[in-house]
Amino acid sequence: MRQGWRWFGPEAPVTLDDVRQTGATNIVSSLHQVPIGKAWTENEVRERQSLIETTAGDRSPLVWSVVESIPIPDAVKRKGGEAKAEIEAWIASLEAVAACGIPIVCYNFMPVVDWTRTDLDFVTPTGATAMRFDHERFAAFDLFVLERPDAEKQYSAEDRERARVVFEAMSEEEIAEITRIITSALPGSTTEPLTIPAFREKLVAYSGIDAARLRRHLIEFLEAVTPAAEARGVKLTLHPDDPPRSLFGLPRIASTGDDYAALFDAVPSPANGMCYCTGSLGVRAENGLPAIARRFASRIHFAHLRATTREGDGRTFHESAHLEGDVDMVAVLRELVAEDKRRSAEDTIVFRSDHGHRMLDDLDKTVTPGYPAIGRMRGLAELRGILHALGAPPN
Repeated sequence: MRQGWRWFGPEAPVTLDDVRQTGATNIVSSLHQVPIGKAWTENEVRERQSLIETTAGDRSPLVWSVVESIPIPDAVKRKGGEAKAEIEAWIASLEAVAACGIPIVCYNFMPVVDWTRTDLDFVTPTGATAMRFDHERFAAFDLFVLERPDAEKQYSAEDRERARVVFEAMSEEEIAEITRIITSALPGSTTEPLTIPAFREKLVAYSGIDAARLRRHLIEFLEAVTPAAEARGVKLTLHPDDPPRSLFGLPRIASTGDDYAALFDAVPSPANGMCYCTGSLGVRAENGLPAIARRFASRIHFAHLRATTREGDGRTFHESAHLEGDVDMVAVLRELVAEDKRRSAEDTIVFRSDHGHRMLDDLDKTVTPGYPAIGRMRGLAELRGILHALGAPPN
């Protein structure tokens, strides 16, 4: 298994030299400066690849192995195959990536919001901070800040009352902060957070789009792009919904093993694969993580390894240290190692320690939410320990 590291580019607070010191060898990155929907050019990809792979001097070399991600424009999620221009631009980006020999592309199909949290610096018992999703705070935002029409129908009377109490206890600063967190754009993107009116407009655009229709749009997208990926030796890996359930009344279609099975049945090409994220899938208690890894072993080309702890009734959760929480990381890695051993050296699974606690010196630094250096390095070290114990040290 190849040890990866998410790197957000030359302006990121964690540098390539920092990555080398962690021992990671494979870079996971994207062209965040390119607007969503605009086709990447081969020159742009090669420029970033050169920065990653040819500027080390006598230091440890790095290789750009995973593009995370080529964002899918909103029009594709709303219109499916009818969004021909957007799909053609996405294929052009894929072709630019393939021309540079980068073999894996990660993407997601979450409408309007990407991964969603209510707190970015929840203080853990150790004093380190973690990201957290608080169901009551989320409901308070949805019901009383966003004031989404029909939102009341999706919460029980007890939930609505608890949300009201939470909202009434919030200061103006707290309301502004949770609004900023929830309406922010994709991690690493330069796009500004949405305003509340713009957020409402985005939600209205999805009126009438249920899970079946959104799934059909994803299948239409895959039917269009997978042949190009297969012809060029690129593996597409769909990231799970985070959290794996409906938010704001929007459908989610990559939340369970059965969701993935439906997509693989519809588009059986080996290029149609999975980003196996233990943190996202693990939030849902009925998702048996080792069983999912076993079921879709041949489809897993990229893995995000992190742990979460479900609180109360399971709708609230926070991100744990990598070997704590509700994820049996030893059992997960046992399945991934077994699959990895069946593969050729060129086709081994790339994994990265996903997210990490903000701790030690990083508490005083500006960091990308979820991506501090020290917490992720701790996670990577712990994952390496399991791999060594399983007789499969990372490459």
